[in-house]
Amino acid sequence: QVQLVESGGGLVQPGGSLRLSCAASGNMLRISSMGWYRQALGNQRDMVATINDDDQTNYVDSVKGRFTISRDNARNTVYLQMNSLKPEDTDVYYCNVVGTEVIGLNRLGFSSWGQGTQVTVSS
Repeated sequence: QVQLVESGGGLVQPGGSLRLSCAASGNMLRISSMGWYRQALGNQRDMVATINDDDQTNYVDSVKGRFTISRDNARNTVYLQMNSLKPEDTDVYYCNVVGTEVIGLNRLGFSSWGQGTQVTVSS
């Protein structure tokens, strides 16, 4: 079972910065995609940014130019650098990792989610 541990959320003033981290552990053969999503209570979980194993990135329009996603393959970790934060960025942020894991003699695809970290942007 692939497990994800997130860190880095918190309270920040508008215009401030935060850096989220998400470390994956388990018997992973390959990680193909890593990403960050956010969800407000009662709403659906929306994509914020993704990065694939070719380092191609994708961002929702509202964070382009402010957020940067990156990955450290040696540490199986994905980061989200968030700058120029706005009150509307307030949400619970979840990381997602997609890949292939080894269970016994089998290679199985997986899609795992982190536990979520609260980001609050307020003065």
